Amino acid sequence: MKILPYAPDQSGLAYSVGTTLDRFIKLKQSDFPFASGELSQLLRDIALAAKIVNRETTRAGLSNIGGAFGQVNVQGEEQQKLDVIANIRFMRALSKGGEVCAIVSEEEDSVIDLKNSSGKYVVAIDPLDGSSNIDVNISIGTIFSIYRRRTPAGSPIQEKDIMQAGTEQVAAGYVLYGSSTMLVYTTGRGVNGFTYEQSLGEFFLSHPDIQAPKNGEIYSVNEGTQHDWEEGFKSYINQCKERRYSARYIGSLVADFHRNLLKGGIYLYPATKKNPAGKLRLLYEANALAYIAEQAGAMATDGTQRILEILPTTLHQRTPLLIGSQEMVKEAESFLSKPA
Repeated sequence: MKILPYAPDQSGLAYSVGTTLDRFIKLKQSDFPFASGELSQLLRDIALAAKIVNRETTRAGLSNIGGAFGQVNVQGEEQQKLDVIANIRFMRALSKGGEVCAIVSEEEDSVIDLKNSSGKYVVAIDPLDGSSNIDVNISIGTIFSIYRRRTPAGSPIQEKDIMQAGTEQVAAGYVLYGSSTMLVYTTGRGVNGFTYEQSLGEFFLSHPDIQAPKNGEIYSVNEGTQHDWEEGFKSYINQCKERRYSARYIGSLVADFHRNLLKGGIYLYPATKKNPAGKLRLLYEANALAYIAEQAGAMATDGTQRILEILPTTLHQRTPLLIGSQEMVKEAESFLSKPA
């Protein structure tokens, strides 16, 4: 009997398919000496739910699941049918995995206690960001944050398990459902992006070690609200125009952030007269993207302080957000008036 050591085939027929998300997670599991596989499984649960939501979004126009659901969520926003579907899918995946004890969702008024006595993690999630763009076939996304609970496993969920600053995140990421579907995440050791290969049903590593440009020439802001901006913010946007920067605003936070992260740019959603506390949610939108931004060498602020250092006091707390290339965020911040 002959025994030969394995040698990878080097012929043109043996091209590499790439590294799957599952394999990548396993390879990186040693980065977490305090974990025993739960965080890795939790990331897989999120990826599975993302695949299901991707399927639903790609057939929304054919299966009558586009359009409004007929209800208003806790944010006072009209729910879309896919908002509800995505919320159900992620809730179900996270509850069945066993690693999560509680979920904070944009679509739920209260913290959802999963009654999982052994769960070590809390997940804050926007199941479907940019859902108003569904019916016009524009990119949408999912945003998630993962925290370790502070109370002992098996004890009742307490406020201190939920109300944690962004610096306490152990992982965060987003899924972009667009011309291709991507999952981008960080566990505090760089940012990696994975593209979904539909025929194989797998996410493959496509954007290793993402590094945001230090500067850029793209600004993303809803200029329809400019009459409610403070004067310093107006001056900054006028300067962007004078420099002939490109204005790019999709209206899906994930899509705008993703483009600027890769190409260099700044996304801005300032405080306005209508929304003096800002509009984006701290726990499950701003914190997650701020964590990713900083891990990629970018920056995130509310105009006066680092997003990740804001201690939340309410579940659906809002915040202004300036996020993107470091030099652009620093310059924009310098234009804003400081609190007395």
